[in-house]
Amino acid sequence: MKNIPMHFRFVVTSVLVSILFSCSASKNVQLTAKNSFSKGADVGWLPQMEATGYKFYDTDGTEKDCLQLLKDRGMNTIRLRVWVNPNDDKASGHCSKEETVVMALRAQKMGMRIMIDFHYSDSWADPAKQFKPKAWENHTFPELMTDVYDHTFDVLTALKAVGVTPEWVQVGNEIPGGMLWPEGSTKNWNQLAQLLNKGYEATKAIDAKIKVIVHVDEGNNNEKFRWFFDNATANNVKYDVIGLSYYPFWIKKDYTKTIADLAYNLNDMVARYNKEVMIVEVGGIDEEVQNTKELLAATMKAVRAVPNNKGLGVLYWEPQGAKSWSGYSLSAWQKDGKPSPALDAFKEW
Repeated sequence: MKNIPMHFRFVVTSVLVSILFSCSASKNVQLTAKNSFSKGADVGWLPQMEATGYKFYDTDGTEKDCLQLLKDRGMNTIRLRVWVNPNDDKASGHCSKEETVVMALRAQKMGMRIMIDFHYSDSWADPAKQFKPKAWENHTFPELMTDVYDHTFDVLTALKAVGVTPEWVQVGNEIPGGMLWPEGSTKNWNQLAQLLNKGYEATKAIDAKIKVIVHVDEGNNNEKFRWFFDNATANNVKYDVIGLSYYPFWIKKDYTKTIADLAYNLNDMVARYNKEVMIVEVGGIDEEVQNTKELLAATMKAVRAVPNNKGLGVLYWEPQGAKSWSGYSLSAWQKDGKPSPALDAFKEW
């Protein structure tokens, strides 16, 4: 540039710096968006699997920590269910406050982000059953509201005491029919709304930055989601994220028949309610490895395609819960104790 006038050199240099900075900034934004996408798993069975002697192995046959195996496959998030007063049954018990704290701290030390899933029950809560904890069975509705607040606040306080503040908290698990039946049934939306808001308020009292999720099954069913969240809106339910389950197995249709419906519903939820969306449960048949891998890739593609980064992530439900241990055929773990190649989809997406 020695023959170019000084003022022109300055302009050219400024433009070049501006372009480089702009490219770098754009790249950083893209990287941030990519890194902020949650890819993970619900692993509530893991402590019991380990306690009963189940061993986890990498593809080369070396024994490894299960969480490390999941992390190596691109996962960055762990979801943990919590029950009120669970029993000691290996598959339908545990997941107490104390056990949840131990697992959450362990996962956080592995660099994982944390989601806590409150069932508000002593065992499984899902569309078919929403049993009140035994200790709450005879409580009045005002007492149930206090129970929800106190239990949520208590568990999150215990987590915070060990340095874990979850990024997400689910208030209820798969609640198309409500929770804490019969008082919190969708037959009485006003009461369900009050219960959900108690969970929201307790969560925000711990940390206002925690995102509260309300979770409904059959993520491909737009009519069901519109009905539920229209009612939630009409009853002033407070939440940040719409959580969806997506299991082609349970709706008895291959993912190729319903993935477009899932994508439509994700986008509709964002546009209609101005909320973020997240697949908090997904799973495929363990023996259909290629199909499950393609299902995961298609699901992540659909969530990532939601405009303005409103699609937060995709979580597999109990991928490590090998059928030989759990009897569950929608895990993603092989008979030899090694992760299914289907989970490689998380690395690729």
